[in-house]
Amino acid sequence: MPPYRKIKRNYSKPFFGKRRRGLAGAPILLILSLALAAIGSFLLFGWVFRIEVETAVNEFMGTPRPTATLPSSQYAQRGFSLYLEGKLEEALADFERARAQRPNDVNYLYEHGQILIELDEYEMAAAIGDQAIEAAPEDPRGYALKARALMWSDPGSAIPVAVSGLEQDADFAPLHAALAVAYTNIGRYAEGLQRGIRATELDPLNAFAHRAYSIPLIYTGRSNDAIAALEKAVAINPNLTAPYFELAAQHRATGYQEMAVGIYRRILELEPDNAKAYLRICQTYAEVGEFLEGTRFCDTATEIDETYAPAWQMLGQLQYNRRNYESAVDSLEKCVEHGSTAVECYYIRGLAYYFLGDCQRAWDTLLESFRYTTAPSIIDIINRGLRDIRADCPGFENARLPTPIPPTPIPPTPIGGI
Repeated sequence: MPPYRKIKRNYSKPFFGKRRRGLAGAPILLILSLALAAIGSFLLFGWVFRIEVETAVNEFMGTPRPTATLPSSQYAQRGFSLYLEGKLEEALADFERARAQRPNDVNYLYEHGQILIELDEYEMAAAIGDQAIEAAPEDPRGYALKARALMWSDPGSAIPVAVSGLEQDADFAPLHAALAVAYTNIGRYAEGLQRGIRATELDPLNAFAHRAYSIPLIYTGRSNDAIAALEKAVAINPNLTAPYFELAAQHRATGYQEMAVGIYRRILELEPDNAKAYLRICQTYAEVGEFLEGTRFCDTATEIDETYAPAWQMLGQLQYNRRNYESAVDSLEKCVEHGSTAVECYYIRGLAYYFLGDCQRAWDTLLESFRYTTAPSIIDIINRGLRDIRADCPGFENARLPTPIPPTPIPPTPIGGI
């Protein structure tokens, strides 16, 4: 190996050896570079100017300026903040954007499904629960979401889903909460109470746990305890309206209508155009015989939502009670027109036709009413109306009355956010 020799560097000379001194060839390169830069700047300015002009024209024509796309985590954070503020529709939109970027992220799936449940979109929430289970079978949240979506409509199916979730995490409070409601809805009240207690113990700051615990309390006649549980749910999430409706319903059931009206007014402070709150105030006034006062609130409910069949139903009932039969017929026809199968929209309308002297419509409508009820008390009212038509209307003396249908037991009505 040759001996190592240090390279001597002469800093007075160029590093790469001999070079020609001077600027030979430089002017041409410099001029060319400047020309290209000028052309590029001109083209860039033209492109930016064109984009700005097109955007301005689109805005003038009503097309909004495109918004920047945020990362999924920022959409989710903003959506959760909106959820806490009670702005459910806006929160839903943000979680949909987050899911579009990360469709199988259970964090986003779970929160998205929770908001859908608050908006009564149970089928969509159940489908998202299935997606979360498939994406992460070991995560209890997908099971909890699906069980909660099914606990009212199909409690028998909700129970095994929740039990499967507990196999993944036995201490996940929302699973016990869903079981509290599901077990209660199939008549297993003791099991429902135990699950409700367990849910609130595991997560005392979970509003859903307290709401769920209130259900077996209600079914077992412990109204004061149910009210206390719902008050805790309201305190945890004061901007969500569903627990307020449930709390007000319990005050009405225990005879404190004035307290219930105050709670409904609180809902209207949060959501001034909440047609359901106006309807509930209307119904509460009707319970104490204030039919005229109640009518005002039912009118407002139908003005806010012209397709709100329950509001037309209650409005028609109040109009009938005040012997305003023509208005009652109009309101109850709208009730049916907007898809209601409530028997009140049929038999009360039939009775109103009778008092207006329209015997044929009264007879036909009362007969149709039998299709929508098995309640003995209502069947008795319908039969009395038919007998009155036979007694008072010419040509109906020999009209044939329907064969009485043996009454069937009616299962308990689940008590939800009403």
